[in-house]
Amino acid sequence: MVRRGALQAGDHVQLRGPKGILHTITLEAGGSFHTHKGQIFHDDLIGHPEGSVVTTDRDVAYLALRPMLSDFVLSMARGAAIIYPKDAAQIVSLADIQPGHRVMEAGVGSGALSMSILRAVGEQGSLISLERRDEFADIARANAEAFFGHALGNWSTEVGDFQDLATAHPEASIDRVVLDMLAPWECIDAVRHVLIPGGVLAIYVATVTQLSRVVEAVRSSGGFTNPESLEVLLRPWHVEGLAVRPEHRMIGHTGFLMTARALAPGVVLPETKRRVAKPEYSDEDVEAWTPGATGQRHASDKKIRKTVRQAQQRAQKSAREIP
Repeated sequence: MVRRGALQAGDHVQLRGPKGILHTITLEAGGSFHTHKGQIFHDDLIGHPEGSVVTTDRDVAYLALRPMLSDFVLSMARGAAIIYPKDAAQIVSLADIQPGHRVMEAGVGSGALSMSILRAVGEQGSLISLERRDEFADIARANAEAFFGHALGNWSTEVGDFQDLATAHPEASIDRVVLDMLAPWECIDAVRHVLIPGGVLAIYVATVTQLSRVVEAVRSSGGFTNPESLEVLLRPWHVEGLAVRPEHRMIGHTGFLMTARALAPGVVLPETKRRVAKPEYSDEDVEAWTPGATGQRHASDKKIRKTVRQAQQRAQKSAREIP
């Protein structure tokens, strides 16, 4: 459901201060928010239209807007590293995720990509999220409920290994599969089981070693078109009158995205001429491809438990009946 109209208790509001610093709060009747520029009372915002300006008790003005999904993702509780909005948008686009699609994702993390997919499939579509850890599934669901304001009936989460969970689903029952995990090459056979002919497999990995191995795994499986790989770089620009230049900071590498489409059963992909012969690789190269070589860090159990509580508290604050 779309939140529009006057701001109400339970709404998320993004406050932009005089230096462009952003604060995201959840409105509560009688509540207040403290900044180093003074105190903002929630009641001064409740009932006012979006895009209003509120002042602190020290007479400093803040602009109030409902956050967009990209804003919310960057400020929400995290139990694992998120897929950033620039990459989530590209995944939804390249995987051609449409209203009504049945999508399966693995590695739900904190739910950043899940929310983009849920928006894309609409109420007629569905999302199945497979996750190894109960805590991450809890964080993702709480974050989504906090943003949308209610539980989502077209989203189910299953906890366990991808291979076991995916193969338990009917054959050729999923339109799109998105993998965000440490060793996606181990799941290619399970993806072939659930993905419809012509369906899209999209894989997000952090390092070139992971990208190299998963591309070779998809190619050698014989069940997909030739994979295509890319990364997304975001370069903001400063524009004031004739002072037009790139910003000093840009959002560079966050991950690699690989996509391929599933072939019909028994079909052999016609050979395409490649500029260079397929390189050979040794056992030492395979060792460099292993998850331990990627150098990824994991949050502690204590931090994850704290994040679960924060996400669930935020979801409870925002839960309300939306007209």
